[in-house]
Amino acid sequence: MTDRVSALHLSASGMRAQSERLRHTAENIANVDTPGYRRKLVSFEETVRFGRPTGEVDTSRVQLDRAELPQIFDPSHPLADEQGYYLGSNVDLVIEIADSREAGRSYEANLKMFEQTRQMGASLLELLRR
Repeated sequence: MTDRVSALHLSASGMRAQSERLRHTAENIANVDTPGYRRKLVSFEETVRFGRPTGEVDTSRVQLDRAELPQIFDPSHPLADEQGYYLGSNVDLVIEIADSREAGRSYEANLKMFEQTRQMGASLLELLRR
């Protein structure tokens, strides 16, 4: 595999991984007020093919944040127990917004690398035509 194609594969895998991370972050933000919702976490792993690392990145299985769910006092809530408490969500909006900004910027960096590689390939073909 040529270096140019390899660079395209690397940046494309980074974009795929960051877009999945961004999707889970958006899902967490959407469920910030859902009772009993646990934050979804995704981590990255290096892709291995035929027993050899490729340098590409892939996402792991989605894991749920095991942090304690906060107990919220609201006796009028339909899910409240006898004491008037129900389990809230363990999503922290500030952390999710920071994660989404980081994922967006990482996606943009991979996109720029992809575009640079594509432009270099186009320039090389133009030089070879002359």
